[in-house]
Amino acid sequence: MSSGSEQAGVKPKSGAAAYLERSRAFVDACLEKALPPETAAPTTLHKAIRYSIFAGGKRLRPALAFAAAEAVGGSWDDAAPVGCAVEMIHTYSLIHDDLPAMDDDDLRRGRPTCHKVFGDAIAILSGDGLLTYAFEVLATCRRTEAIPGVIKAVATGSGTVGMVGGQVLDLEGEGKPATEASVAAIHRWKTAALITASCEAGALSGGASLKEAELLRNYGQKIGLAFQIVDDILDLTASPETLGKTPGKDLQAQKATYPAVMGIERAKLEAQRLMDAAKAELQALGARAQHLEDLALFVVERKS
Repeated sequence: MSSGSEQAGVKPKSGAAAYLERSRAFVDACLEKALPPETAAPTTLHKAIRYSIFAGGKRLRPALAFAAAEAVGGSWDDAAPVGCAVEMIHTYSLIHDDLPAMDDDDLRRGRPTCHKVFGDAIAILSGDGLLTYAFEVLATCRRTEAIPGVIKAVATGSGTVGMVGGQVLDLEGEGKPATEASVAAIHRWKTAALITASCEAGALSGGASLKEAELLRNYGQKIGLAFQIVDDILDLTASPETLGKTPGKDLQAQKATYPAVMGIERAKLEAQRLMDAAKAELQALGARAQHLEDLALFVVERKS
């Protein structure tokens, strides 16, 4: 399948919103082909997986993977397995995060959460299935020499010193006094780690040198923290319709968040500072990194 950046006769649109729209259509088509159909046994499991992964969303992590591949001279086709895998992992994390034992949410992306529709057990197994299948997909990267680095980056970003570990820190921090350092530690793992992996693995799949991969890893770390700061702010300021989930849950659960420890205005300034620092990491990559610059701005200015 040709990427949105390679379609003959189609004039590319400009801006992060247009890039996200094109990359979302591309990764959705890739996911449609990669995932088993609802009719494949066990049908309940595959229905639950598809219900969750095709529920909408910005598909930011795949877009970052594609843009990172482009920034080092690669293509969306090169990064397609990475884009699919990080979206599978992100979706599994949301399914598990919504469970009664975790955040106990009834709404996700504007509709009932997976466990509300299919029950807790199938929701858990759907997440397990998506996580496992993600690594099967990563093994299909076109640059076979990049596969070990790609798998390592994604495994680190989603594991016990990444997203999973961050979720543990988040749960253990509920109701306890928080500091700026402790909040940053939670979200560096819980949110930024998988965003970082999307950028690094996307770059590696596109043929990045070690130096280029490091630049994009640094970019991902900064933009990942900025993303979480804005998420924390939106949890306090956005409506359920805009947010697509129940707002105010973090405050109710006394979670450690950036606005809780530094206030909304200082949190906004910190997100801006991180965005500027992320964009500075891209200077050595030149014009090919323009989409990553656009996405950095989108992360800070988004309303949902």
